[in-house]
Amino acid sequence: MSEDLLSFEPATGNELWRGAVSNVDHEVEAARRAWPEWASKAVTFRSETLRRFADRVKAEGEALADLIARETGKPLWEARTEVESVANKVEISIKAYAERTPNRRIEGAMGLRNAVRHKPHGTLAVLGPYNFPAHLPNGHIVPALLAGNSVVFKPSEKTPAVGAKLVDLFHSAGVPTDVLRLVIGGPDTGRALAAHDGLDGLLFTGSARTGLALNRQFADRPGKILALEMGGNNPIVVWDTADIATAAILVVQSAFLSAGQRCSNARRLIVKESMADRLLDEVKGLANRLIVDHPHADPAPYMGPVIDNEAADALTESFLVLMSNGGQVIRHMSRPSAGRPFLTPGIIDVSAMPERPDIELFGPLLQVIRVDSFEAAIAEANNTSFGLSASLIGGTPQLYDQFWANARAGVINWNRPTNGASSAAPFGGLGLSGNHRPSAFYAADYCAYPVASAESDAIRASIGVGLRDPEGSQLVRKNYL
Repeated sequence: MSEDLLSFEPATGNELWRGAVSNVDHEVEAARRAWPEWASKAVTFRSETLRRFADRVKAEGEALADLIARETGKPLWEARTEVESVANKVEISIKAYAERTPNRRIEGAMGLRNAVRHKPHGTLAVLGPYNFPAHLPNGHIVPALLAGNSVVFKPSEKTPAVGAKLVDLFHSAGVPTDVLRLVIGGPDTGRALAAHDGLDGLLFTGSARTGLALNRQFADRPGKILALEMGGNNPIVVWDTADIATAAILVVQSAFLSAGQRCSNARRLIVKESMADRLLDEVKGLANRLIVDHPHADPAPYMGPVIDNEAADALTESFLVLMSNGGQVIRHMSRPSAGRPFLTPGIIDVSAMPERPDIELFGPLLQVIRVDSFEAAIAEANNTSFGLSASLIGGTPQLYDQFWANARAGVINWNRPTNGASSAAPFGGLGLSGNHRPSAFYAADYCAYPVASAESDAIRASIGVGLRDPEGSQLVRKNYL
């Protein structure tokens, strides 16, 4: 009998789901067998199949949102926005496929044509994260299927129930069962899938640690596509604004939405020294008002728990490390429910720390850095090996131009939060945030490869230079022509 993987609700600790750990060889082989027939279908056929999937998501939206909320701990209102993103991804991907990977033809002299078309890679693995267990893997799966690939999908071991439900919805919409296969298991299963010779590539969203390991693993396999989205140590810079209250709202949204468990959450608040105290008073006051509760609570919470007790323990330990190394506490991070992974927002001023850790603290923990000049603010924003998102709050158009030109990130916003990026735009970063394969609207780029062709209806050829006269040499042979 195969081993089972169990999933628990973070807010309650109750068992939510269990399923057998998958046989990776079997799942990859099934997807490989199914790929040629799926790839041979017209893109219109695949598009309509995926549109039926979007309809299925909408029809079962409330049940899917409830499952997401229970398995991740995020508030039900937020889970509903995730479901909406899953459904909307189909039309966005169809548009992106047409714009990013169109067939092109250039007519030349004497009937010559130069054509560019795109082919699917084959069988792709998708490794999904727990924070958006439907939306983020769906952002890989939909464009991969649309391009004609078959997919082997392994959800996070912390959110397998949502992953299984997502695959069921694809199958109920008409995606053949072997074209999209589900792999259930923990880290060892994920490593086995990533290393499988039957894959033509891997699409990953998750931690920098895992992404770096995958990058090393694929370094000597250039024939396989690898797309990495690995999070960030994101800065939000507040500068020269009289509207302190609104700036504080944008900071809180950036830092604490999804209990700080978005890769685009702000981890570092960089603020002009002369306005720091006023801003921090507003940020702290607003953070004090945030409701932290279970997903279905009434009134609705702003934050649920983090994913599990292990994550909560690591975050509280990180807060203590920052505090013991010179950080000045602005708002203590606490555990309001014994034995459960609820955390209140933590805010700590690390300006005086001689060395600040350049890591992604994946939770509701905001570090504050005070600076005197805008150049120093940009330097602090770039003082990281990550490069996913960055925001400037306040300032002038000229300062934003300076910020945009010099900030090292794949998403750069002005007077908007660091998070909440549009699926109709590319999403990705550089450094430890990714490997220059942005997802969202640009996912079409890594789900198919371009093929250039020179084509002519008739055979025409001649060699006009470098041949001896056939009358005067025995060296000329017919196979020269």
